[in-house]
Amino acid sequence: MPATERRAGDGLDAVLVERLTMLTTRRNENFLIGAALAARLGLDRVYSVDDHSADATTNRVAGEAGYGEAIQRAWDNPVTAKRSAIDADLRKRLDGDGVLDLYRAYNSPDAMRMAFDSDFGAALAEPSPQHYGRYYTGWWETRNLRMVANIRAAMTAQPGARALVIVGASHKGYFEAYLNMMHDIRLVDAEAVLR
Repeated sequence: MPATERRAGDGLDAVLVERLTMLTTRRNENFLIGAALAARLGLDRVYSVDDHSADATTNRVAGEAGYGEAIQRAWDNPVTAKRSAIDADLRKRLDGDGVLDLYRAYNSPDAMRMAFDSDFGAALAEPSPQHYGRYYTGWWETRNLRMVANIRAAMTAQPGARALVIVGASHKGYFEAYLNMMHDIRLVDAEAVLR
């Protein structure tokens, strides 16, 4: 919503205006990219697909001090260090073509492999007798399944339509794997789009 229209009246109260104004300063792909692109393209609707209902899958262990510690130890690995260094280098160049370079890097097959190896795969190998890493990875897979189900439901409402899904880089490999199992969906390689 343009700043000139972000004022109390015509269906907006002061609390909503304050909230809308606050959202313009948050770094979130939903409104920095998704809503802005939808408005520019004249689209009527943006569908939310994020889903945290899977959070209940870790309720049994999430409050245990050992859970967070075990996951942090799993993340402390050479692939995480390499991934962090690559990310830091990309973020130094966020002007001009640097933003596209960052998107290209985040959407590469190598980035998907590193996301798994540094995070979820490392968690699966976490050796605690409580199997904390398996809880964590199960939560992540369930969350992604539910998010992909939301994408599929949104697409079902408009057969034959195109959809752009904007999601954090660690979700991408899971989304592609799950969406590739769906009938009547054809994925377009992000690398081709970002050329």
